[in-house]
Amino acid sequence: MLMNNQLLAAVGLALGVAFIVSFLASPVVKHFAYKVGAVDVPKDGRRMHKEPIPRLGGLAIFFGFMFSILLFLDINAQFRSILLGAAIIVVLGVVDDITPLPAKLKFVVQIVAALIPAMNGVEIRVLSNPNLFSQNAYWNMGLLSIPVTVLWIVAITNAVNLIDGLDGLAIGVSAISATTVLIIALLVSEMQVAIAMAALVGACVGFMPYNINPAKMFMGDTGATFLGYILAAMSIQGLFKFYAVISFAVPFLILGLPIFDTSFAFIRRIAHGQSPMQADRGHIHHRLIDMGLSQKQAVATLYVISAILGLSAVVLTTRGEEKAMLFFLALCVVAVVAAQAVFPKEIREEMHEELEELKEHGHHEDRAPTGDQAEQCAQEPKKEGDA
Repeated sequence: MLMNNQLLAAVGLALGVAFIVSFLASPVVKHFAYKVGAVDVPKDGRRMHKEPIPRLGGLAIFFGFMFSILLFLDINAQFRSILLGAAIIVVLGVVDDITPLPAKLKFVVQIVAALIPAMNGVEIRVLSNPNLFSQNAYWNMGLLSIPVTVLWIVAITNAVNLIDGLDGLAIGVSAISATTVLIIALLVSEMQVAIAMAALVGACVGFMPYNINPAKMFMGDTGATFLGYILAAMSIQGLFKFYAVISFAVPFLILGLPIFDTSFAFIRRIAHGQSPMQADRGHIHHRLIDMGLSQKQAVATLYVISAILGLSAVVLTTRGEEKAMLFFLALCVVAVVAAQAVFPKEIREEMHEELEELKEHGHHEDRAPTGDQAEQCAQEPKKEGDA
């Protein structure tokens, strides 16, 4: 019990210090962003803001996180490699927020940053088998360990960046995901993971007053890619490594919202013949806005979804698959009922629009002539007065 009290005290201090540093650093970073020209000017339909807003808010998050980590965490070689990779990601983000860089260059640098922890023991070596009927309980990744690790880190790094489309969305979802990992780490007394996640939660919450709608500052690629990188790396250190024996699904539930949104975006773009890296206005948050929800309503909705996934991951970790599934379904039902109560007008209008589109599509198909009909019409002589 003494160890638990020490752990809770360390977690509380790490969270509090990160919060204070991030909050106090935000105005300084804002001034710096204006000075170096890191300002987001609305120039296309994807952007929700109307006025130029400074970027680089991710620096405040980074400062809060690093200050707390260096103060409270006993940094070993594996954590040192994670922090080195994070520093590379932050430098890349700062440069990109000031002068946009080519996507391919950013992708290459992200791979290099992901390789650093992967080559220093932070790797996905074993996964629990998602096939419950298989005799093999685990998958040993073997030679695939490092490639899978790099793929996971780069994918989550970009997934969090892609959901950064509304004020406070990515920072809030990241804070919820980090809180979930923190709770799981506390339940099993994983001190290093718990302190690191507490520092990340504190840094996120400290920046939130500047980022929630209406935002005074954006965290930019600096913050979004940093958060994605840390969440991905720490999920390996604190979930895949220690909890793979529990379930393959735990890290995927915790990061479920950015994973789903990114996967859906890639599939949608490829289906439309576009590059999967081409930005568009089809993300989940855009669709909620198009339904008629305000920015605050859309962000709150996605917070709830992320929290449901996080709670399900905690239940899955502590209670097993069956109870987690029942818990998840129960929360989904509650969420649907709540949505009907909170947004009845928006849901009715969206359903009406969908029905109208289906009817219109059906009418077009009914009116469209078949090949024989078209040929017959072409052979008929024109009547007088026809052009």
